[in-house]
Amino acid sequence: MKIIDWYILKKYLITFFFCLLLLTVIVVVIDLSEKADDFAKSKLSFSEIVTQYYFGFIPRMDAMLFPLFVFIAVIFFTSIMANRSEVIAILCSGVSFRRFLRPYIIGGLFLAGVLWWANQKIVPIANAKWAAFDARYIKFNSPSFNNYTSLSNYYFRLDSFSYAGIRYYDTTTYTGNNFFIQTFNNNQLVYNLRAETIIWDTLNRKWKLGKVTERYINRLEEKLKQTDSMKMNFNFKPRDLQRDEYMKDKLVTRDLNEFIQLEKIRGSEDVNTLLIERYTRDSVPLSVFILTLIGAIIASRKIRGGSGFHLAIGFVLSVFYILLSRFASVFSVKGNFDPLWAAWTPNLFFGFLVIYLYIKAPK
Repeated sequence: MKIIDWYILKKYLITFFFCLLLLTVIVVVIDLSEKADDFAKSKLSFSEIVTQYYFGFIPRMDAMLFPLFVFIAVIFFTSIMANRSEVIAILCSGVSFRRFLRPYIIGGLFLAGVLWWANQKIVPIANAKWAAFDARYIKFNSPSFNNYTSLSNYYFRLDSFSYAGIRYYDTTTYTGNNFFIQTFNNNQLVYNLRAETIIWDTLNRKWKLGKVTERYINRLEEKLKQTDSMKMNFNFKPRDLQRDEYMKDKLVTRDLNEFIQLEKIRGSEDVNTLLIERYTRDSVPLSVFILTLIGAIIASRKIRGGSGFHLAIGFVLSVFYILLSRFASVFSVKGNFDPLWAAWTPNLFFGFLVIYLYIKAPK
């Protein structure tokens, strides 16, 4: 690392954190103006709103817009360097263009690592905090709010051969009634369990069944067993019985991987959505590195339009990246597009764009 490397890297990080702070304030002000009535109805103090809502909302939004913040920061300070002829002076001193990009590579890898770590650990926790507040105080006050605290006549798959159902389940007390399990072998019913009540035991982390009737069926023979109470270690937990659209966002990566495996066993239709979320947590951080190089290559050239023209190009590329990502996700969820390709397609496209721009860049 030479003096020029520290100079560029320092400008990179300072400009990024300035953009992060400035745009975060703008997003918070807009969000505050939209939800002022909901906050007033919640009757919470200012400190409670900050700790219960914005401590979850800000990391969530910052992680979502992180690549855009990086892209804007790189284009902004590099364009200023180009307009001051600093880039020309660096290249004319004998520094190759590849060597000139070294601090950008280091800074891009560093910020990509920060975002990757946050996506695995911090952002899911923030999403859980934000979603809890949103469900309790925001959606609850909405005219279109649906009650998500209970389930009725809910059926799901346990594994390749077993199915379960529950007549009623309260997601707040973790209790339900009229629970059943049916297991099939070669399309023949071989086991049937029915329980009048089902309760989640938080201490033992098992399901407690009340007034259980079990039937073991072997062709024409049937064995009946009745039990007043029994504890079972099923492969589903209370979270799996919650109709939560943000479930995948609130799980840390380790729990998300476990949840995906269970959903594959159950044959769930939401597996692709979960897989996209999992792969996106790895692909988006890499986009930080890719967009860093694109911004550095585009903005390092001194042109008549200056920073404004560079920022306009950056805005167009950012919009294109978001649209490409959304289209790939929709084709994966609604069609047959592989989730892995859906998550990584934008990076592959922009990766080739980096190579093209590097070859065409004036050296």
